[in-house]
Amino acid sequence: MPHGNEMRERTALTAPPSPLVRYRDGSASPGPRTLALFGFGSTPREIDDPRWLRVVLDPLGDAPLEAWEVDAPVEAGRDGDLRWSRGGGWLYAAVECHEDDHGGPEGAAVHAYGLLSRFVESAEERHVQRIWNYLGAINEGSGDDERYKHFCTGRIRGMGDVFAQGFPAASAIGHHGDPGLLQVYLLATDRPGTRVENPRQVSAWQYPRQYGRTPPSFARATLLPAGDVLAISGTAAVVGHASAHAGDLEAQLAETLRNLDALLESGGMPAGLDGGAPLKVYVRHREDEAAVRAFAAKRFPSAPLLLVHGDICRAELLVEIDGWRYRG
Repeated sequence: MPHGNEMRERTALTAPPSPLVRYRDGSASPGPRTLALFGFGSTPREIDDPRWLRVVLDPLGDAPLEAWEVDAPVEAGRDGDLRWSRGGGWLYAAVECHEDDHGGPEGAAVHAYGLLSRFVESAEERHVQRIWNYLGAINEGSGDDERYKHFCTGRIRGMGDVFAQGFPAASAIGHHGDPGLLQVYLLATDRPGTRVENPRQVSAWQYPRQYGRTPPSFARATLLPAGDVLAISGTAAVVGHASAHAGDLEAQLAETLRNLDALLESGGMPAGLDGGAPLKVYVRHREDEAAVRAFAAKRFPSAPLLLVHGDICRAELLVEIDGWRYRG
């Protein structure tokens, strides 16, 4: 029986090529090999294609499109609140729903994750690598009544057996659009990836009770099956399980970068974020845009960057970074 590195090497050799993720301007029409295409903000540009999703986070500055391209033709479809596309061994699936139809943030999360879990469980591409979650007023409410904590409980309730072997990388951000709108989308494939944790941080699903009845359910990153791309979860100034540097943007940015450096090392990736792969920065206060851009220009100047206005899942955190790191 093969073991350890031999198994990972065999998986990498047989895994489908990872999608190319890039930010671009130009036409918002998906091409024949586009797995998914995202616009950002409230500008009313809608496209009649299941692969198109207008994310309700407002961009800060330029608003490029985010495209996922695969090395194969793509088919796509819809089923109620769920939209999907597949090609080249990869699957994109998304759910948009409204809390008013499901009794609040917990019920909406149960609905969205239930749809996604059942769909992925029946697909060949059943290995979920990465998930994004966007909900309104994420920090509203106190203690166990905070909306994010209700969402976390609903997420666990909606997850099916497809998540039983471990959680994927993820982000959960508060938007300022329709307050009842929940958007959840994922990337899955037909081979398992490798979940990566950060030695500087407690794994999210092991957080103590103070963070809610149901701990967040995500890995810090996922190494995609071919071993060439690290999908990075939303990363902020959290050390151990505690938030650091409350109210200090520069210190939080520096701490976030230390966490990202540790995560890259843990995932066996080259050091630094200047590998040509796109990064997304969620900024709580619009007035912090210039300071965040200055930090990024100094610390990872060649990384394609998208800044969006979004609330981090903890009220004291001012900024969060997610994205990708390519090996070469």
